[in-house]
Amino acid sequence: MERRPSNPGAPVLPEHDGACVSRLMGPLVDPTEDWPAFLPELARGAEQVVLLVLDGLGWNQLCDRTSLAPTLAAMQGGSITTAAPSTTATALTSIATGLAPGEHGVIGYRMAIDRSVLNVLRWSVDGRDARGTIPPASIQSHDPFLGQRPVVITRSEFADTGFTRAHLDRTRLRGWRVASSIVVEVAAALRRNEPFVYAYYDGIDKIAHEFGLGDHYDAEVAAADRLVADLRAVLPAGAVLVVTSDHGQVDVGDDLIEPDPAVLSHVDLQSGEGRFRWLHARPGRIRGLQAEAAAHHSDRAWVVTREQVIDEGWLGPHVTDAALGRLGDVALVSRDTAAFVDPADGGSIRLVARHGSLTADEMYVPLLAATGGGHD
Repeated sequence: MERRPSNPGAPVLPEHDGACVSRLMGPLVDPTEDWPAFLPELARGAEQVVLLVLDGLGWNQLCDRTSLAPTLAAMQGGSITTAAPSTTATALTSIATGLAPGEHGVIGYRMAIDRSVLNVLRWSVDGRDARGTIPPASIQSHDPFLGQRPVVITRSEFADTGFTRAHLDRTRLRGWRVASSIVVEVAAALRRNEPFVYAYYDGIDKIAHEFGLGDHYDAEVAAADRLVADLRAVLPAGAVLVVTSDHGQVDVGDDLIEPDPAVLSHVDLQSGEGRFRWLHARPGRIRGLQAEAAAHHSDRAWVVTREQVIDEGWLGPHVTDAALGRLGDVALVSRDTAAFVDPADGGSIRLVARHGSLTADEMYVPLLAATGGGHD
């Protein structure tokens, strides 16, 4: 397993026409679809498929810790790109729907909806529940899993959230409260001859945010590897476990940047996240905003306009009018370890590791496959 090199001079763009999380779902749930070369051959023609998403496990982080993750390291496969921005809300929606962000419309963790900023994971505006005022189906109405209704095994507390309604609507949810229950639920689904099972585990991402990429992160990667081993142990003959992730991580720590006052003088509101910060210009101020942002922040960020993001295909080959209306005018996309501060973007803990940008550490994620123990 080899790390993907970083190049601070150029962002890593999603390979929407190739090896990308947005292209997983079709061939995994529909055997009539062509089998893409980037999908592990081991999974082709499997009688049953379990797709496990390990939130927050980037390819480069895994490559640095193969001794802690021997089960994952021994699996067949390699790296693929995630969606842009490299954030949970966007990437999980791309995984579930098989669509690029420009089509499904969940274009970030915090999105501008008219003049409100929706926190997608909490489905809140200004800290208040927004499920009534911004119905999830009004943001993302595409069927997940190509319209099939597979078993989805996720945290119990996620069952009725706005984000779950937006990206996993009309699936058969089975909740878990501790990680060992994931194995129990997967085994039960396989015994019922479910052809496709989707499982989600968020421990790696939580630990990275709170503690960074040090000892706590190492311990959690090792624990997640044991989870993968336990899942392999319950696979019957003819079943395959596929493992991927939604994004990697960068240790940010205290490398926080407040946009320069000259930049903020042109800003009406901010959306996105610290490593992919959308700036929404005041009326008539777009050119001034772009010029000031480039002058003050191009040493630490890719300063890009909405038009550049669309023209270069960051969000996929097609961007709907709805998705377009949720974008800012200029984005600060961190090219190193920095995060850009928005006072309105806060949480209950100080985030140590973060993601969202288009660096190699964030954009490359694993795509690995294995059969059950003794079936390789």
